[in-house]
Amino acid sequence: MGDSDLCGIAGLVWSDKGRVDGAPASVRAMTAELSHRGPDADGFWHCDNAAFGHRRLSIIDLTTGDQPMQSPTGMVVTYNGEIYNFV
Repeated sequence: MGDSDLCGIAGLVWSDKGRVDGAPASVRAMTAELSHRGPDADGFWHCDNAAFGHRRLSIIDLTTGDQPMQSPTGMVVTYNGEIYNFV
């Protein structure tokens, strides 16, 4: 494991509803700059007041761990780590 053995995350959130010109493209560009942090996959999501990008270094959950992740109710998250849904 080297000094870049973790994923890369980029994002913007703005308070005014309504698209901010260039924000999604800016997050895509930031995510591209992080390609050395996550060479295995990249993901992108945006809405009216936020944009998230993710570069993935696949270690576990190789088939279903792509990000940003979206729940059936529309909630979105991007993170570096693992979630264990134990109750």
